[in-house]
Amino acid sequence: MKKKVLSVALSAAMVASLAATMNVQAEEDLIVVGYAQVGAESDWRTANTESFKSTFTEENGYKLIFDDAQQKQENQIKAIRSFIQQDVDYIVVAPVVETGWETVLEEAKEAGIPVILSDRQMQVTDDSLYECWVGGNFIKEGEDAGNWLAKYLEDQGRGDEEINIVTIQGTIGASAQVGRTEGVGNIVKEHENWKMLDMQSGEFTQAKGQEVMESFLKSYDDIDVVICENDNEAFGAIDAIKAAGKTCGPDGDIIVISFDAVKAAFESMIAGDLNATFECNPLHGPRVAEIIQKLEAGEEVEKIQYVDESYFDTSMDLEAIMAERAY
Repeated sequence: MKKKVLSVALSAAMVASLAATMNVQAEEDLIVVGYAQVGAESDWRTANTESFKSTFTEENGYKLIFDDAQQKQENQIKAIRSFIQQDVDYIVVAPVVETGWETVLEEAKEAGIPVILSDRQMQVTDDSLYECWVGGNFIKEGEDAGNWLAKYLEDQGRGDEEINIVTIQGTIGASAQVGRTEGVGNIVKEHENWKMLDMQSGEFTQAKGQEVMESFLKSYDDIDVVICENDNEAFGAIDAIKAAGKTCGPDGDIIVISFDAVKAAFESMIAGDLNATFECNPLHGPRVAEIIQKLEAGEEVEKIQYVDESYFDTSMDLEAIMAERAY
């Protein structure tokens, strides 16, 4: 009887040991990706995070180590060094700002870990420190917004009017802020009757966007257009405009333009508060996975990879478009 019990116990131990070995083997077969995300400052960022989490799953052959930097560069640098210590296979970074990365990227290179940039770019003297960058063409987004405004004003019979503009910028130094500010500025220069009254950072958040717009409204009596460098800033600006007793949108006092094209921006356009939003596609996960598979196969990848983007305004069937979108 004791021999039978011992035999059963040994069998159970062998099964447990075999299962553990299989789990370790399965774990070893996964591609480990460390993702240093900016934070969760906007609806766009939430959609971007979800794109990575739904793509880099064990079912798809990956193990994702995710880190939220809470919009602080020092947290991202700490996360990257942690990824290096954990000997991940790939590091993905959505950098808070463009500068200050060379030292930690050199550490990743010395460790033999490829780095892929997502959304925002980095300024480095040696671009071999990262494999490639995936994101939106921010300068083009800004230029598209400026050209849209020119046509919109022309269609409204206001093409020759003096147009006073304010800009709520994103986090200063972030690629999206730099590119969108430059792109809009390129088009403003083409119109002598357009005047950029002021630009201040709203840090890509709704609360700060509202605060900056409140300041603009107190400083300037005649604002025709507010350009918000993401949707969440626009939502805050709209709240400030309404609180000041003014109106906005297609039938209002102030034209409101934003970037990202998240679901809430469609709802704001349908409500008649927002005039137009210029897409910054957040669904980078599948493109980054495709890049990793190419690198795994020993293939070369293009250094700059733009995602497909469009724009949307109140002249479109927004409800139908929104029903087909993933974010």
